[in-house]
Amino acid sequence: MTAAILLFALIVALLALRANLVAVLLVLGAYVHIVWGDGEVVYIVEDMWIALDKEVLLSIPLFLLVGSIMGRGEIAKRLINVMREFTGGLPGGMAVATILTCAVFAAISGSSAVTLIAVGSIAYPSLIKEGYSKSFSLGALATGGTLGVIIPPSIPMILYGIATETSIVDLFTAGIIPGLFLVALLSGYTLIVNRNLPRIGFSVVRLLAALKAGIWAMLLPVILLGGIYSGYFSPTESAAVALGYAVIIEMLVHRELALSDLRDVAIDTTTMMGSLFPILAIALSINLLLTSHQVPAALTEWMSGMITSKFTFLIMINILLLLVGMVMDMVSAILILAPILLVLGRSYGVDPVHLGIIMTVNLEIGLLTPPVGMNLIVAMTAFREDFGLIVKGVLPFIVVMLAGLAAITFVPQLSLFLVR
Repeated sequence: MTAAILLFALIVALLALRANLVAVLLVLGAYVHIVWGDGEVVYIVEDMWIALDKEVLLSIPLFLLVGSIMGRGEIAKRLINVMREFTGGLPGGMAVATILTCAVFAAISGSSAVTLIAVGSIAYPSLIKEGYSKSFSLGALATGGTLGVIIPPSIPMILYGIATETSIVDLFTAGIIPGLFLVALLSGYTLIVNRNLPRIGFSVVRLLAALKAGIWAMLLPVILLGGIYSGYFSPTESAAVALGYAVIIEMLVHRELALSDLRDVAIDTTTMMGSLFPILAIALSINLLLTSHQVPAALTEWMSGMITSKFTFLIMINILLLLVGMVMDMVSAILILAPILLVLGRSYGVDPVHLGIIMTVNLEIGLLTPPVGMNLIVAMTAFREDFGLIVKGVLPFIVVMLAGLAAITFVPQLSLFLVR
């Protein structure tokens, strides 16, 4: 018990000092094993191995590699050109094209940061050149980047599926309509705000030329998602197919990628995974132990006495997740909270797939909320703009996203129509 008290004090100290998340989770894992386990910290290593022994985890680095390759090559640029010609006849057409490109890019990379950097590096200068304000442009790009976590394939959905043992294919399918719904809301808001901007004009000739140049890029999400939903590919296999396709197109067709670029992409992705997998391993090992000792069940029984209806439960978890999204990164929030919320949700009749979509959209909004909003930090770094200006730009978009969240939460069929 003395060791447990000391470890608890160390956790508090680490959190107070804002220490590295891996260090905090490692100490927390040791604490949980001593308090609820067999008193042997060494068992955390065994549980970490069990937690990571899942084939679907291979899809995460593969999807990140695909997104990085697309960003370094021509695929992102050609996607923007196609979408720009589609929306050329609309007021604010370039901004709508940016949102749509983020949606298509998200359907390949599964990552918000990769989507924001790849699309933003090309779209931001164009938006400014065509008369959009800096704050609006930054807000549109930062928000559009978040579509990478709701439009399948989605890395957060993969993590939710692993943490809760929910079908990842069902989660991907459930994300289609909510993802398109949010794209429609963001595009509608963009059209209203920029209704007085001049239009670039619609040209069939330019559209056909853009489609011809971008046909190989447009086929990538078709192949990837078609393989998953037809059952021909598993999520992991689809990621491998997408990676092979992207490399071939960028190196042999577009001829915009060299072997040295592949090396740099691999190093960047390895660095990213080096920070992700330790968090994944420790958090999942804690979840395994807590579940074996029926801690979530005890929490469910306690919560049942406080929350008396499904409606109240949905409001409470939305408030909780919005607050969590402000102070915790998405990966940690999903791995730590998803198993507990799943048990609670089932006790109130909430479908696990629907809960996964609710959680994903909440934490998607968390990518835009300070102080830990990842997309705010990425945008500030990538575009070298003031943090306050970016926050100002995303605020109206957050309101739009909250309206979408309310609809997704209280109209379950938006998520479950294609699944059930």
